[in-house]
Amino acid sequence: MTLHGNLLGPDPTLLPVDPAAAELDGGADPAKVAADHPTSAIAWAQLAENALDAGETVTGYAYARTGYHRSLDMLRRNGWKGFGPVPWSHEPNRGFLRALAALHRAAVAIGESDEAERTATFLVESDPAAPAALGLA
Repeated sequence: MTLHGNLLGPDPTLLPVDPAAAELDGGADPAKVAADHPTSAIAWAQLAENALDAGETVTGYAYARTGYHRSLDMLRRNGWKGFGPVPWSHEPNRGFLRALAALHRAAVAIGESDEAERTATFLVESDPAAPAALGLA
């Protein structure tokens, strides 16, 4: 038998810095940032959060789903095997976690209970501290 990584489970996935984050932090328009960086989870997450906060649930859902799928691609490219920790404490992971939380919020808002349950579980499994950090706990 060959042992790989942490005996208690997979090592945390730590995503690389998303260049779009600095643009958003500098006040750039999230729509322009998403257009300039279409693979950026944080840009799509920001668009989703803005839409949901404005009561644009379906638009928020679409943005969140885009950010979520972009995140899954990025996670896999960085060694994630479909499970394991994605810590909130690692700032570049926050685009994924924010997109996942926005998808959860949108699923709850449109009454898609299966997806709401799945996203809530996924968020806790990624990092048990994430729901509270994202205002969901």
